[in-house]
Amino acid sequence: MAVCWWLLIHCLLFMSSSAHNDFFTSIGQMTDLLFTEKDLVTSLKDYIRAEEDKLEQIKKWADKLDVLSAAATQDPEGFLGHPVNAFKLMKRLNTEWGELENLVLTDMSDVFISNLTIQRQYFPNDDDQTGAAKALMRLQDTYQLDTNTISSGQLPGQHRLLQQTTLAVDDCFDLGKVAYLEADYYHTELWMVQALNQLDQGETSSTVDPVTILDYLSYSVYQQGELERALQFTKRLLELVDDYLPERKTYEKLCRGVGIRMTPRRQSRLFCRYYDNNHHPRYVIGPVKEEDEWDRPRIVRYHDIVTEKEMERVKELAKPRLRRATISNPITGALETAHYRISKRRATVHDPQTGKLTTAHYRVSKSAWLGAFEHPVVDTINQRIEDVTGLDVTTAEDLQVANYGVGGQYEPHFDFGRKDEPDAFEELGTGNRIATWLLYMSDVQAGGATVFTDVGAAVQPKKGTAVFWYNLHPSGEGDYRTRHAACPVLVGNKWVSNKWIHERGQEFRRRCGLQDTD
Repeated sequence: MAVCWWLLIHCLLFMSSSAHNDFFTSIGQMTDLLFTEKDLVTSLKDYIRAEEDKLEQIKKWADKLDVLSAAATQDPEGFLGHPVNAFKLMKRLNTEWGELENLVLTDMSDVFISNLTIQRQYFPNDDDQTGAAKALMRLQDTYQLDTNTISSGQLPGQHRLLQQTTLAVDDCFDLGKVAYLEADYYHTELWMVQALNQLDQGETSSTVDPVTILDYLSYSVYQQGELERALQFTKRLLELVDDYLPERKTYEKLCRGVGIRMTPRRQSRLFCRYYDNNHHPRYVIGPVKEEDEWDRPRIVRYHDIVTEKEMERVKELAKPRLRRATISNPITGALETAHYRISKRRATVHDPQTGKLTTAHYRVSKSAWLGAFEHPVVDTINQRIEDVTGLDVTTAEDLQVANYGVGGQYEPHFDFGRKDEPDAFEELGTGNRIATWLLYMSDVQAGGATVFTDVGAAVQPKKGTAVFWYNLHPSGEGDYRTRHAACPVLVGNKWVSNKWIHERGQEFRRRCGLQDTD
């Protein structure tokens, strides 16, 4: 018993002394971490073996049943005419399949996860990692080591019997980023150049690309007053951005009014009409004004769809709670990184990969969400959307109100969740976003158009009108032609509200199609 108490006290003392210590300052403590990691590797291998054993049992069961069922289905009646076969079928389905289910559902990772969870409380934290990075740069300066020497692991005085340790592109980038966050632009440059050189020499990375590195590099060189070199890095950055993001040019051209023009024949098929949604009682006497904005995908505009009083009330409700928007469809890649330094106060977005909020580098606006229960005007607008579109809005998201100031924009994105984002709207439980209703609540003096970069459509904001389109084909597949963006507001103030309508509830309102596309 005394030994157990001694072990418990020892563990508690270790936790209290090491949980927040600067590990990198003591080789002795770091030695303990090596053995901790070794134990975790052993635990991980045990978990892998357990999973392999489980899969082997399942495979044997499947192979046995495969042979049995193949023979049985050749003459089912003759097979079941034997009472033993009939009994064993009942036994398998009643008992053995249940046992197999339990085996499949058995979580072999419990021991490993438990071990990892316990050990993680002793792991180094961000401060330890930063401290180790600074220590490495301190050695670099003191002993005048170049980054390639450190990265290749060829340190002076190193014992030949020691295993040579190298730094990958990601490691070099992380060292540069630590320096950047400390405003140490000298070391930022050194390590970003090393990372870039290793990429140029053919090393690959799944987490960092040349555009990201050049963005940090050009800025750090500029901060040191080397304008010519900063310009050279910036030019290379822009060349890469142009290669990676040809859509960017299309987007900007459409915003300037220079884009794809419809042929006269296609243009002649676009009409304005009075629309009553198949004799809807609300619109038989007073139909709405519907205008075709685009044909493929079909984008329609409804004129005078809300009153001045309704729009002003919505703005009043939204103003007190306007904040940087939280949205669920971030674009990824180089463009985000290129805007890294100017995005500190921009919108936050939901990252589908990590599930955490992150800074949105492509949306400059403030927004608020309004529920139907909050004011009759919101409920009225929701009902009007349902009456005009014929879609059920009870499963739709709340009305989102956004306000864009000068330069306010929302770069190209999809409203729907794509195949690589299967859990985009899982928490809502209402399926994908089947359609979008976008209401303009102000005129914009210049800029601010909604552009569809894939097809070349440009819809100008007009107060009191709403545009509507389907994000999904009748088959449920995403319509990639609906990729769109909000152009920067050049002069003026832009108010919009949008309603994202989901699949659930539309089963008998917009029936499924047999084709992948319409």
